[in-house]
Amino acid sequence: MGTHSPNESKGNVLLVDDLPENLQLLSELLSKLGYTVRSVTSGSMALRTARAKRPDVMLLDIKMPEMDGYKVCEAFKADPNLSMIPILFISALGETFDKLKAFEVGGVDYITKPFQIEEVVARLESQLTIQKQQKNLQAEIIRRKEAEEILYQSRALLSSILNSSLDGIAAMQAIRDPVTGSIKSFLYLTVNPIFAQLLGRNSQEVIGQVAGQDLFDSFLPLSLIHISEPTRP
Repeated sequence: MGTHSPNESKGNVLLVDDLPENLQLLSELLSKLGYTVRSVTSGSMALRTARAKRPDVMLLDIKMPEMDGYKVCEAFKADPNLSMIPILFISALGETFDKLKAFEVGGVDYITKPFQIEEVVARLESQLTIQKQQKNLQAEIIRRKEAEEILYQSRALLSSILNSSLDGIAAMQAIRDPVTGSIKSFLYLTVNPIFAQLLGRNSQEVIGQVAGQDLFDSFLPLSLIHISEPTRP
C-alpha cells in the first residue's frame, strides 16, 4: 500500500453515516492506516464540512433520515466546488436497483455492508490514485500551456525585430562535410524582408533553402548574419 512518513496523511476522507457506532468503527480503522478522517451524521453537515475543507474522497451511507445518500450525492454534484469529489457509497442495501441508482446520481463505487476493511482500503486507494493522476495531468497541461505561451511571445518578439529592422538579417545553420568537417554550405533558418529583397525573393521562398558559400560571402558586408552550428552528440 506504499510507505508514508508518520506525519504524512494517505488521504483526507469524509465519512457520512447517521449511526455514530458505524462512524467510530470505520474512522478508527482508517485513522490507524494513516488516513485523515472526518465524520458527520447528516447530509447537511457533510456539505458544510466539505465546503470548509474539501475532502479527497467521501464514504457515504444511503439510509439517513434527513437526506438519504442519493440526495446528498446529488447536492455534491450540483456544487461546482464539490462536484469532482469521488463518492463511494457504503450501504447495507445490496439490491441491483440500489447500486444502479447510486451510480446514476454520480457515485464512483459501491461497497456493501458488512464490509471487509481491506476491500474499503483497496477501493479508497484506487480512487486516490486516479485523483492523483488527474491532478498530475492537469499540472502538466498547465506547464505546457505556459511553455507554449512563452514560446509564442518569443517568436512574436523575434518576428517584430526582424520585420522592423532596416538591416538585412538572416539566421543560418552551417552544413558541414561529415568526413572533413569543413563547411559546404548554409541553410537559411530565417530571414527578414530586407535580406530577402537582396536575394530578389520573398522571405518564405528563402527559409529552408540552402545557400552556397560564395553567395554567403557576397552578402556578408551588407547583412547581419548569425550562423547556428548543429548540435553535436
